[in-house]
Amino acid sequence: MTEQGEMIRFKYGLPEITVSSLSLYTGAILEANLLPPPEPKESWRRIMDELSVISCDLYRGYVRENKDFVPYFRSATPEQELGKLPLGSRPAKRRPTGGVESLRAIPWIFAWTQNRLMLPAWLGAGTALQKVVEDGKQSELEAMCRDWPFFSTRLGMLEMVFAKADLWLAEYYDQRLVDKALWPLGKELRNLQEEDIKVVLAIANDSHLMADLPWIAESIQLRNIYTDPLNVLQAELLHRSRQAEKEGHEPDPRVEQALMVTIAGIAAGMRNTG
Repeated sequence: MTEQGEMIRFKYGLPEITVSSLSLYTGAILEANLLPPPEPKESWRRIMDELSVISCDLYRGYVRENKDFVPYFRSATPEQELGKLPLGSRPAKRRPTGGVESLRAIPWIFAWTQNRLMLPAWLGAGTALQKVVEDGKQSELEAMCRDWPFFSTRLGMLEMVFAKADLWLAEYYDQRLVDKALWPLGKELRNLQEEDIKVVLAIANDSHLMADLPWIAESIQLRNIYTDPLNVLQAELLHRSRQAEKEGHEPDPRVEQALMVTIAGIAAGMRNTG
């Protein structure tokens, strides 16, 4: 069993919480072994293969083939600043001069979590689902969601990511940090997320995100009250830090320290940073 470093305190910080966490894991393992889920239908497997191909093509189309993507990523997220954090045993990049492909998985997801777009978790998924719906297979997708735990869990994870995302904040990062020439890409990605949310809710037959897990939805909403101001503050601090660097000034240690605090605070609020 592997736990993210930032989650250890939340799940094992007190004896009572530790017992509760281990009880959940034990119960899930016993249920999976004693009451295994039914085998997926062959038609479901074919749909999953189709979803995989469509989503992968769209994901790579943005990340690897769109010339504006890497400049946008480096501007709209604190990717450049993550290396200053006093944590982690390995560098954020395998090659200091490399592009997105040289990033380790955790910094890649961490960076997108910070600006609340959460892009790696959903990019391509909703587009693939929408394509299958347009092909007349929505009822099949609804059956998969209802009767196949593997698929319903994937949709549930998407809903959780969408609940943690904030398109207003993602747009605010663009306005403060991104060159105007790259704003259309940011708007395109935010529009994609809006469409993805609609199709996921339609397939899950939910009126709103996390409708079947209200206690988790409430937990996210409560944490967002504290996390949202940190995002606004972080965008301003990133702007000041980068502006000083552009003008050839020495970095203000107060700004740098405050920036590190916002990164750690947002990571704690999001609880799944990579």
